[in-house]
Amino acid sequence: MTLYIDPPHWPGHGRFWSHLISDASFDELHAFAGRLGLPERAFDGDHYDVASASYADAVALGAVEVGSKDVVRLLTAAGLRRRKRGRRNPAAPRQGG
Repeated sequence: MTLYIDPPHWPGHGRFWSHLISDASFDELHAFAGRLGLPERAFDGDHYDVASASYADAVALGAVEVGSKDVVRLLTAAGLRRRKRGRRNPAAPRQGG
């Protein structure tokens, strides 16, 4: 079970963002996001949006740096990829965090 993060190249809200994913489960992803201090609203159906200011912290906690195309490939291979439509309906919302 590994967590992956792409470089913060995605602009939005005056910042740049990364995508944090799991190759195993949403439970693993939610637990890692909790340790990183990400709010639940950062979850976008199959990934967490991570501000560039938190990128180094995610890597220090063990997230593996990958390219943006790898994020989609890894999510798809793990069976965790969700299309844009309906993403805000997560399979396993984080609890207690």
